[in-house]
Parts: sequence; structure tokens; C-alpha cells
Amino acid sequence: AYPDWKAGASIPYAALVATFSLIESTTKRLEKVSHTSLFLRQVLRLTPDELLLVIHLMINRIAADYEGIELGIGESLLMKAICESCGRTLATLKEEHKQIGDLGEIAQKSRNTQTTLFPPKPLTVRSVHTGLRDIALVKGDGGQGRKVDGIKKMLSAAKGDEAKFLVRGLEGKLRLGLADRTVIVGLSQAVIVHEAEKAGKKAPSLEQMIAAEAMLKEVYSELPNYEIIIPEIMKVGIMNLKDACKLQPGVPLKPMLAKPTKSIAEITDRFEGKRFTCEYKYDGERVQIHYVAPNSSVEFPTIDQKKGIAKVFSRNSEELSPKYPDILAALDKWVTDGVESFVLDCEAVAWDRVEKRVLPFQQLQTRKRKDVAAEDVKVKVCVYGFDLLFLNGKSTVQDSLADRRKMMYTSFKSVEGEFAFATAIDGQEVEIIQAFLEESCKASCEGLMVKMLDTPDSYYQPSKRSRNWLKLKKDYLDGVGDSLDLVVIGAYHGKGKRTSVYGSFLLACYNPATQNYETICNIGTGFSEEVLIKFHTQLLEFEIEKPKPYYVHATGNMQQPDVWFEPKVVWEVKTADLSLSPKYMAAKGLADVEGKGRGVSLRFPRFIRERDDKKPDDATSAQQVAEMYQNQDVVKNNAKKGVDDNFEY
Repeated sequence: AYPDWKAGASIPYAALVATFSLIESTTKRLEKVSHTSLFLRQVLRLTPDELLLVIHLMINRIAADYEGIELGIGESLLMKAICESCGRTLATLKEEHKQIGDLGEIAQKSRNTQTTLFPPKPLTVRSVHTGLRDIALVKGDGGQGRKVDGIKKMLSAAKGDEAKFLVRGLEGKLRLGLADRTVIVGLSQAVIVHEAEKAGKKAPSLEQMIAAEAMLKEVYSELPNYEIIIPEIMKVGIMNLKDACKLQPGVPLKPMLAKPTKSIAEITDRFEGKRFTCEYKYDGERVQIHYVAPNSSVEFPTIDQKKGIAKVFSRNSEELSPKYPDILAALDKWVTDGVESFVLDCEAVAWDRVEKRVLPFQQLQTRKRKDVAAEDVKVKVCVYGFDLLFLNGKSTVQDSLADRRKMMYTSFKSVEGEFAFATAIDGQEVEIIQAFLEESCKASCEGLMVKMLDTPDSYYQPSKRSRNWLKLKKDYLDGVGDSLDLVVIGAYHGKGKRTSVYGSFLLACYNPATQNYETICNIGTGFSEEVLIKFHTQLLEFEIEKPKPYYVHATGNMQQPDVWFEPKVVWEVKTADLSLSPKYMAAKGLADVEGKGRGVSLRFPRFIRERDDKKPDDATSAQQVAEMYQNQDVVKNNAKKGVDDNFEY
């Protein structure tokens, strides 16, 4: 049970922390949803004005992704704050951290053994939210000192488990297994029950609960901003949310993703008897361009109409306008008359304006990410548009791809070297797809995207990896089916020529269900000497003394990395195939049908490139790894269930 509080009073942080403890104590998703929902119902009854703050603390984000306000304070800074607020020495704290490994538990233990002469006021949800936001926004000279002061202030008022979850939140991982989807389900259940109670009606039926959940999921997928959604829920009710909260420019949505495929036959089987299109898959950075003309005839609640907006966002909702001022400066040339607002899904590709050809993704990565003046840009880009999600005040995601593409073709015009439409053909024959794939390779593309053209199957599905979009990469026609994006969590000291740098690295996939990083391979090939030097410098600042508690890795007799890292860096990796292994933990329990407790590992992994356009939580998921393993012919044909992998770099 969690502490009660008076109606209208600020919510005690202790009440939220008690809920966190209940959620942490179970691995069952339905129980996590139940605890979440019950607490949110109490919030709605007693202090509904703080519902948004509670949701922010539950998902450990204090603003929408695109606002760029991030928690994630380094271990050394947190250790300093714990020492100063709890009267500990750094040496003893570090020694304790080596044994326990969880700074949250250490902070809790340190606070509970400390007495204070004049106890500060108890923490509230509002004071914690404000404190976290203030710490995240600190910049400039003396910033680290001000962050430590802010952390100390909150820790000094923390009681019981509060210090544990405060520190975990500041680290960037609450480790509750409370994924976004769980919070959405819990919130939808709490709201629909609360609305029924308030109206004096009987408890909602299972069908009504499912409908409320579907409504909130759909709205959040198109408008992922609780600051807009929650006030509207309070005003119009959850079942009217779709009319009040629509996709709008300025709020980036998570893009629709494609399933990888490794054969043209799979494409023809999937789309048999259906109209589909094949597009070049460009080797660039996926971006969304959002635009509203000044004094647009359609008003948007979050936009100053007099100024309008023109912004570029990444696939993970980071604003990239400072990186691409040249794109924004060229917009007027390729937007046709009469277009007042749009959201365009596209690919920004490095472009050689002399040779008039596409350049590799690595060239694009050399561009600065901030403080770029359009006239100083050395690596030019060409934008390839392939989907239109919003046009002149109206969302188009529920239109067919064929209709969205027609609207895109009439709303924009090609400008050589600046804007073009993705090269595409419509057709069902294997020969056409094969020839088009070869043409895409000659045009320096990665392969093809194959998409449904008509029927509701062709609607745009934000944040979903759908079988209605398949990607066929040239490198994988006879291989695994796709490369993997993996997180660097450890490294081994180099030998011989690599003595002064890391010689190989421990990589992990991400499990969104548990919010853990699961080890998948040790990689040491594909690196030039220059790249190894660069990564050594880059990763040094992320070194930590002990693996994070949310790293799932083999222990015992297994060789441990020489150094561990914060989960910050994502690499794209190719592999010869996937196999089962007792040494690696990726997709453990998902892939090994024999139940021997083995995870999946990569055989002969090779580094391809850094993915600075992806966050660690956007890495290849454990479920995707399991699917890749199971989709291999050797596994599907049941010839053998994989082999124990004793391969070492």
C-alpha cells in the first residue's frame, strides 16, 4: 500500500515511490499495469492537476523527446553528490559500488544511516519534477557544481526508498520494467474507470477498456506529447481524444519501420495479388521535415502562427535543424504554391554536386551537428522524399500510400542536387524487382523498400515495424536479412599494434520489455587504426567502474571486459550468421527452443559504421534478434537448432 494524501494537496513523492517498489517487485506485466493503474486512479481522484508530472516521473522523461531535455547524469557526478549529502568519503563509496553495483541502493543505504538535526520538508512529486528539470537544464560555466547542489538538495530530503529511485532516475534508468506501452495501458485503464466513477456509472466493460487503450495508443503514436494529451483527456474524455489531439507539425512522430527480408520470393509471397511499389533505399539519415507557413490559415495550438515553423527532426525525435540549415534555406525552392503546412518523411543523403551523385553515409557523418551556418556547409545534402504524413492542416496517415504519394508529387517539385522523390516502380513480377534492385545498387543505394500501395494495409503506422513495408538490402540476399544496430557496453585492452587502444568490444542488443541491455558478441574486425584511435578517445569519457545492473551478461568463468561503458554509443554491425551460445545473453528465453538457457550470439561480426542517429534504446531489440535467428534456413528447416558458439575474436 502507498501513503494517502488530502484531496487537492501536492502528491507525496513517497506515494509514487511506494508504487515504484510494488512495480519493481513483480516481473508480471499485468501486475505492473495494475499497480500503475491503481495509483493513477488515486491521482485522478485526489490531485488530477499533477497527473502529467506523475506520468513524466514514471517514464523518467521530464519533457517530450523532441525538446532535448535529458536526464542521465554521469556516475562520478552522482557519487560526488551522494558523498557530500550523506557525509561519505569517495573511497568508501567506490569500494561499496564495486560490491553492490547499484548507486541507487547505495544512496538509499547512505541516507537511511544518516540523521539530520532539522529534517527538511518531505519531497513531493512537484518538487522532485522541478528539481530534476532544473538539473537537466543546467548549462555553462560551473554547471557541474550547480548540478551537484541540486542533487544534494533533493537527497537531503529523501527518506526510505526515495533516494534509490531519485538516483536511478538521475542515472537515466529506473529499472522497473515500466515500458512506455505499460504506462499507456495503465493510464487508459485509470482514466476510463475514473470517468465512469465520476459519472456514477457502473465499472467499464472489458470492451470499453480495450477501446480506451486503443484510442490512447493511436493518439500517442501520432502526437507523442503528454503535455498536450493529458490536459485534453481532462477536458474532453479519453474516447473523444482523437478529435482533440491530432498529428500536427512541430511534434515529431516515431517513424514507421520496415521488416527486413532476405529474398525476392518472400516479397512476392507477402504481396501476392496486391498492388505494391518498390523504392530505392537511400544510404543517408532518415528525417522528418515539419513546416507551417507564417500566418497559415489553419491554427495549431502549440505554434505561434505569425512566425510559423520550419524544423528538421531525426528518427528518434531529436531536432536536427541546427545540423541542416541548408535544407531549411532551400525549402522555398521545392515547395509548390498553395502548400501552407506539411510533415514530410524523407532521407537526407550526402551529395556530390560536381559528379552529381550520392555519397556514402560516412560522408554525412562528418557534418557538424550544431552551430552550422548554411554557407559553411562542406558536405552537401540532397533530400529524397518518400512519404507525406500531413498536408495543409490535415493528417494523411489514414490515406493509402498511393494517395499520399500523389499528394506529395503535387506538393513538391524536384530541384537537382537539393530535392528529389525517391525513385520507385510499381509492379509484381520477380524479374522487375531483381532488375530494379540492381539499378538501385548502381545508384549507390542500399537496396529496396517494398510497400503496400492500396487498402488499409498501406496506411502509415507510426512507431511500428510492419510487414506492409519490407526492406531488401543488397548485402543480405543470401545472408541474415539485415545488419544489427548494437550498443557498446565494454572493451578489452588491445595487444600488439593495438596496445594503446581498445582491441575489441563487447556489444549488446536492447530488450524493451525488461529495459535491459543483453550481450550478443565480442567484435574486433572492421576497424581501421584511425577509427580505433577515435573510438578510444570517444569511449574514455563513458568508462565506468562496474557493469550497470541492467546489463545482462555472462559471469563465472566467462572472460569479463577490461573496461565497462555507459550505454551511449551505437554501432551498425554485419554478421555471417547467428547461433546459440551459453556465453551471450541476447534473446535468452526467446530463441532457444530446447530450453538450455542459451542466448543468441553473432558469428564473425564486423563493424560497419557508427549510428549517431540512433539512441541506445533504439538499438536492435531482443525480439528482433530472436526473429533473425529463427528465420535462418538452418533453423527453419530444423536441420539443427543452432550450435554452441565457442567462437572468440
